[in-house]
Formats: sequence, C-alpha cells, structure tokens
Amino acid sequence: MDAVDLDDLKRRMDGAIQVLKQELSGLRTGRASSSMLEPITVNAYGSHMPLSQLATVSVPEPRLVTVQVWDRSMAQAVEKAIRESSLGLNPVVEGQLMRIPIPELNAERRQELIKVAHKYAEAARVAVRHVRRDGMEEVKKAEKDGLGQDEMRALSDKVQKLTDQKVSEIDQVLASKEQEISQI
Repeated sequence: MDAVDLDDLKRRMDGAIQVLKQELSGLRTGRASSSMLEPITVNAYGSHMPLSQLATVSVPEPRLVTVQVWDRSMAQAVEKAIRESSLGLNPVVEGQLMRIPIPELNAERRQELIKVAHKYAEAARVAVRHVRRDGMEEVKKAEKDGLGQDEMRALSDKVQKLTDQKVSEIDQVLASKEQEISQI
C-alpha cells in the first residue's frame, strides 16, 4: 500500500481546476451565456437570493440573454441587481421579461478580462501547489516511518508528475478562455 493517497491528492487538485472553470465561466466574453449571470444576487423577500432562484435565464441568440422573472413584483429588484453588477449590462424590461443585449467588447476591456483570467489561473496553480506540498509532507512522514529511499523517490516523482499534469491542464483551460475572450 502506498504511504501517500494519490487519489486524494488528484481529487483535491481536480477541485482547484473545477473552481477555476467555474470562475472563468463567469467572465464575460463577446458571446452570451446563461452562466454569466450566475454571480448576481438579488435583494428579494428580505434577503439576498441568487438570480437563478427568482427567474429563468436563457440565451435565444448569440448576443442576447433573456431573464423571465417568475414573480412580477420582483422584476424591478432583478433589473436593479443586473444593472448594478460589475458586468456592465443594461436590461430592457418588458413586464416580467428582460432582454439583455450583450455589447461587443472593446480591446481595453478584453485585456482587463484576460488579466482577470490570469489571476484566477494563478490562484488555481497555487492551490495545486499547496496540495503537492501536503503530498510531499506525507512522503517525508512515511520516510520517517521506515519507507525506503527508492520508494520515497518513486512516490515523490508520482506526486510531482501529478502536479505537472494538473498545472498544464490549468494552462490549457486558461489558453482556451483567452482565445475565447480575444475572438472578435
């Protein structure tokens, strides 16, 4: 039996990559996506609620998102939350339905989004490195418990190989998001 649980390390590293993918999906590209409204919370019924609990979000066209509010009395609160979000969107209200045109991104805004994407990717790399450090500490502890030099080196290599693999996966996710943001 291995002294280090590689499956656990892999699961934790995959968790960091999932968080990165979720954060990147919230970044607005020039294309409409229902996930871009996920971070928005609405002040409704005396508390802050996710938009998804108050309305149906759909994407009928590549540059248009529609929000169908279920409770007519909440339409104004939903509109306000969308306008005040950092996404720079201006909904057109038609009763309980809101049409949100997605404007073209200018070059400056694209560069800002790419910088944000890089920050998210770096945070994911740091998380993966923390998991690697935990794995290496387990290897050192196993050495003190009588693990041989060869086994220790083999385990260290496996942990490092897993880390390199996950960091390259993060780089691929970042590159594809960068390409998506840069696309005109």
